[in-house]
Amino acid sequence: MSEEKEIQAGEAEKVETVEVVEEAVEVKAEVEENVEVQQLKPQRKGQRRRKIETVEPVESEWKEQVVQIRRVTKVVKGGKKLSFRAIVIVGNKKGQVGMGVAKAAEVIVAIQKAVADGRKNLISVPIFKTTIPHMITGRSGAGSVVLKPASQGTGVIAGGAVRAVLELSGIENILSKSLGSKSPLNAANATLNALKSLRTFKDVAAQRGISMNQLLGSK
Repeated sequence: MSEEKEIQAGEAEKVETVEVVEEAVEVKAEVEENVEVQQLKPQRKGQRRRKIETVEPVESEWKEQVVQIRRVTKVVKGGKKLSFRAIVIVGNKKGQVGMGVAKAAEVIVAIQKAVADGRKNLISVPIFKTTIPHMITGRSGAGSVVLKPASQGTGVIAGGAVRAVLELSGIENILSKSLGSKSPLNAANATLNALKSLRTFKDVAAQRGISMNQLLGSK
């Protein structure tokens, strides 16, 4: 009898150990599932963020071109103050162009301020068949710029600041000559002065009190 009791007690212990092992396996499986879920959550969040970051920004019609960046000094009480001066041409190639000049302690800040200044000083350019209506001379300081209309296929015959102003204004065919001062600031100002002084055939006809046919000499 004592042997049978010992066998029954041993079998009961085996059953209890099997149940404990099964419970431990189930708990371990639940913990692993929770860990996998926690690891997947940040990946899903990261995927959503990547989709938001891949949105392409809308391109602006305004174009900027830096003409000159120069280091300048200003004498103040206690020494000299160094800064950078930026000259930037702003235009949309559709008949509007402007120039901005600004100073700052850093180059990037000076360019940003010059772009903002250029958008405030825009002028409208009368374009006649991809060129200008008539010959014009613009002056600024000791410099002057002569602009002449050109036929189709000539291109923009200009250089430096004059070319930047003409291209961003939308003119495709023109002849130019810069005289006097070689400063980019004077050249850009003279070009803008010339473009601002242009007049269309319609304005001239209205000023003279005649029709367009009479002005152009056609019947």
